[in-house]
Amino acid sequence: MKYLLLLTVVLVAVWVWRHNRRDMRDGKPPAPPPRALTPATPMIACTQCGTHVPEHEAVHGKRGLYCCPEHRRQCHDG
Repeated sequence: MKYLLLLTVVLVAVWVWRHNRRDMRDGKPPAPPPRALTPATPMIACTQCGTHVPEHEAVHGKRGLYCCPEHRRQCHDG
């Protein structure tokens, strides 16, 4: 009985392998990779502490970009 089960498993594995090879030979292009749902947001490093924050959340100063107004103030950037 166990030999019959083993033979069945082997035959199914060979059938699946050959079926996949046939699809590749037919010239079907592989499925494209899934696309990201949202565009990537550029991240910047805070000039004071180095923490990365999204660019649209960064606080702009004369000497660079900061993660919060407190770090901009600490750098005397006004």
